[in-house]
Amino acid sequence: MPEAPTIDGANTVWLLVSTALVLLMTPGLALFYGGLNRAKGVLNMMMMSFSAIGLISILWWFYGFSVAFGADVNGFWGDPGAYLGTRTFLAETDLWGATAENPSGIGIPLYVFMAFQMVFAVITVALISGAIADRARFAGWLLFAFGWATLVYFPVAHWVWGGGIIGADIHALDFAGGTAVHINAGAAALAVALVLGKRLGWPREGMKPHNIPLVALGAGLLWFGWFGFNAGSELTVDSVAGLAFINTQLATAAAVLGWIAVEWIKSRKPTMVGASSGAVAGLVAITPACGFIAPWAAVLLGIVAGIVCALAVSLKYRFGYDDSLDVVGVHFVGGWIGSLWLGLFATNSVNAAITDVVGASDGLFYGGGLTQLGRQALAGLIVTVWSFGVAWVLAFVIEKTIGFRVKGEAEVEGIDIAEHAESSYDLSPAGGGTGGAFAMAGIGTPGGSTTSGAKPEADSAEPVSAKVAG
Repeated sequence: MPEAPTIDGANTVWLLVSTALVLLMTPGLALFYGGLNRAKGVLNMMMMSFSAIGLISILWWFYGFSVAFGADVNGFWGDPGAYLGTRTFLAETDLWGATAENPSGIGIPLYVFMAFQMVFAVITVALISGAIADRARFAGWLLFAFGWATLVYFPVAHWVWGGGIIGADIHALDFAGGTAVHINAGAAALAVALVLGKRLGWPREGMKPHNIPLVALGAGLLWFGWFGFNAGSELTVDSVAGLAFINTQLATAAAVLGWIAVEWIKSRKPTMVGASSGAVAGLVAITPACGFIAPWAAVLLGIVAGIVCALAVSLKYRFGYDDSLDVVGVHFVGGWIGSLWLGLFATNSVNAAITDVVGASDGLFYGGGLTQLGRQALAGLIVTVWSFGVAWVLAFVIEKTIGFRVKGEAEVEGIDIAEHAESSYDLSPAGGGTGGAFAMAGIGTPGGSTTSGAKPEADSAEPVSAKVAG
């Protein structure tokens, strides 16, 4: 006779901590994207991430979790009423994965699993925003986020993890979101960037990051939070969670080296932006594979992802699409690399769930042939086509109705002022003076003295670096 339902304290605490770590990633993304943006659009960029936390959290609670993880209806979505937000789930039997034979499931309350998957949904939507920096109306963004989450992310999460066509029928592997998160968001980012068109002056004008320390801080927070993203996806405290944790660190570290190696070869100047972007590329690529491959394969994956993504960011210049902050080059390409890597290096020797739970096969280099590689490619293709198609239609309809792109003058003067009546930096002089802090110190002021009594130098005719000026 089955034992009474019991909450597993260790698993529950680990998933609560992981949920908080993944939530931290979205403010981290806001800082990362904000620093990469120009100064006059940084707040709009960050607002798109923060608004995703608000909007998607509510949608997920109300019906998104049901669509993604409710009992499978037809392979494409779950029962919308299974976990509807009007219901409560506080009974001792409301444990995730509970069955008649195993009433405790994995010992995690349903609301804890719901919250963990909620923050996945939030950051997936927020990722798209980086492709449309400086030119998207905030109202249009909110409407797009609502439509894309409902029509794309919630169903795709069901396809991959909720018993739908990709996981249950195709038997493709995705440990923590290479297909469901990164390929999904990257395809949508490309579609919206194409509909909105290029930023005024791109690529003729330099549009370099305005605050590189902000980029590094954001990348660091993403790296930190990603351990909850990847290791937390095991849901339990066991050796596979440890494997996912160490693989995440190794692949990310290797990708940093791969990216800066490309910069060193191309320009002899490795950059902080490159190292930060390399870290994110490694995190993206290891996401689908972290619990299914050996550590040596994770290192190799990181090197490949760092090199390929560093080269892929230049594709927008070759093909003429303005993906402002390289969502396509990092997330779409990195997601594909990580997903296909499973077809080469996935092995039951590190995780028996590959066969026992998912019904998948070992990768090519572990004797599984090309079967799993084909499954991974098919899964990525399905998600790419669906996400791109729906995102393009949504963006086009929004543009033709309420308008998705801001007017030209707002883009030139600064989208922060036009959309939010705020500016990211107060550059007005302190105390009503005319020169700010430098003037107060007697530096660089017309007719002012310096501490040494020397005459101020003449103004340089050289323009300020775009990296500083934004």
